[in-house]
Amino acid sequence: MHPVMKYVSTRGGPLVTLEAAIMGGTAPDGGLYVPETLPSFGPGAIPAGEFPAVATTLLEPFFAGSTLASQLPAMSADALNFPVPLRALEHDGDGGLSVLELFHGPTAAFKDVGARFLAAAMARIAGATPGGPPATILVATSGDTGGAVAAAFHRRPGLRVVVLFPAGRVSPRQQHQLTCWGDNVTSLAVEGSFDDCQRIVKEAFADQALAARHRLCSANSINVGRLLPQAAYYAHASLAHHAATGQASSFIVPTGNLGNAFACVWARRLGMPIERIILATNANTTIEDFLATGQWLPRPAVATLASAMDVGNPSNMERLRALAGDAAGVRAEVDAVSVSDDVIRATLVDEYRRHGIAWCPHTATALHAYRELPADERHGRHWVAVATAHAAKFDTIVEPLLGITVPPPPALAELLALPSRFDTIPASLGALAERL
Repeated sequence: MHPVMKYVSTRGGPLVTLEAAIMGGTAPDGGLYVPETLPSFGPGAIPAGEFPAVATTLLEPFFAGSTLASQLPAMSADALNFPVPLRALEHDGDGGLSVLELFHGPTAAFKDVGARFLAAAMARIAGATPGGPPATILVATSGDTGGAVAAAFHRRPGLRVVVLFPAGRVSPRQQHQLTCWGDNVTSLAVEGSFDDCQRIVKEAFADQALAARHRLCSANSINVGRLLPQAAYYAHASLAHHAATGQASSFIVPTGNLGNAFACVWARRLGMPIERIILATNANTTIEDFLATGQWLPRPAVATLASAMDVGNPSNMERLRALAGDAAGVRAEVDAVSVSDDVIRATLVDEYRRHGIAWCPHTATALHAYRELPADERHGRHWVAVATAHAAKFDTIVEPLLGITVPPPPALAELLALPSRFDTIPASLGALAERL
């Protein structure tokens, strides 16, 4: 039996239940919820196995004492029902390069893992308190989150979804899967950047009357219910490799809002066989600059080919700084490498030449970071580049570069055949409130 787990804001404040942390999204003081304590798993405590089983064992301490504890195995089985394969690409002595493919879910992006698990949790919490207006899942997206959340929550009773995305700043296929749902899903193009979308969402949650009237909930990576299952795929991959070889793994994670990378840091803190963690960013260098200077200086986002990483003020740095302390503490946890659009293009071409595989622009940032490692850091260590989306979602970028057609996987093809519908609003809380 695990002790009851409570959650607390990164800025302090009272302890709350897991259910309150999930349905609240952000804490009333504007902070982000984290577990009161992080459990630790000793060697062999979690056997390598199927993804849902690993996730259930890893997450049990986080659900202890909640109304969801007994339902965790069913939630994992329902939500995590697609493969997350670790694909070996190259061997280098005792090490080499693998790719963790996180794009085999319904919307062909890693966000499917967190969104489907969060939907399974929220549906059970909402179902336990029937009646009243539906809870409104308010989500800002730089490309993939909104589609994954819409797919995960579509037609779930007692829940509606409002997706905000930056007009003209997501790929055509990303936009289509943000806007093809209808029913309980409303899609809004915001005249601004992702940071504008994220700002409006935070302002909506801070408006207590608005938040109460619409029962606002968050499904961004600011929601702890999304981060927890993401830590599970790092556990699954590292445990599988360790069971086969006795080796730990090091991860290179493409990152924008820092949720995916922070989940990897959490997995290592929990005792998983993970060594180094490198963050791959694009031309939005807020994180890299912080590591270099010790100064946290958010700035407006710059549009790049890796559009889902176009974030100038990454929310989850608050969690990382709460966990690690000052800049020196953060540097002890992660390194960062920024990658320009020109290098993304060159890397997509080079990796296709090497292996005949088309990757997405975000995955290319991680692969470039691997290629740039000094030989003594590559040799003898198992490196994992995290593949966050299927290349077919970025066909207008990838296909001309490689001179090939990248067919969408079947689930994505079904979505692309549906009609699209959305409205455009100014980048203001008033405009969103009117639509709500």
